[in-house]
Amino acid sequence: MSMDWLVDNLWLAWMGLALVLIAIEAMTVDFVFVMLFGGALVGALAAALGAPVVLQVVAAVIVALLLIAVVRPIIKRQFSNPAASADIGSGALAGRSARVLETVTETDGRVRLAGETWSARVPDGSPACEPGTEVRVLAIDGATAIVTHQN
Repeated sequence: MSMDWLVDNLWLAWMGLALVLIAIEAMTVDFVFVMLFGGALVGALAAALGAPVVLQVVAAVIVALLLIAVVRPIIKRQFSNPAASADIGSGALAGRSARVLETVTETDGRVRLAGETWSARVPDGSPACEPGTEVRVLAIDGATAIVTHQN
């Protein structure tokens, strides 16, 4: 590969850098490398439009710094907000109804919850729940639903 080809296709080098940065982001999930990825994309766009190399680098750095300073804190706050993530995953199952499939005791049992079969148990000192009974999910402990009788 000659140097002339690289100079004529510098946008490809920027895209290669962008791909490396997004791959690193996928491994770290720290929202830094995705911001650098954004800067690299701007560098690629500037190169594709024929901007001088210095302008490509300056544009990429400015955009990356702006993304890190403005967008990253918003994303970090959103992903670290427990209230925002309570509606997804197992946190969203607390408070829902389930139907007992196999008797649920303090140590074992099975319920149908959100269309799936879950291991279940009742809190210590609570009465067992018989098959066919409608129960309420108090919490999720690992892969086990903690349930109680509906009131």
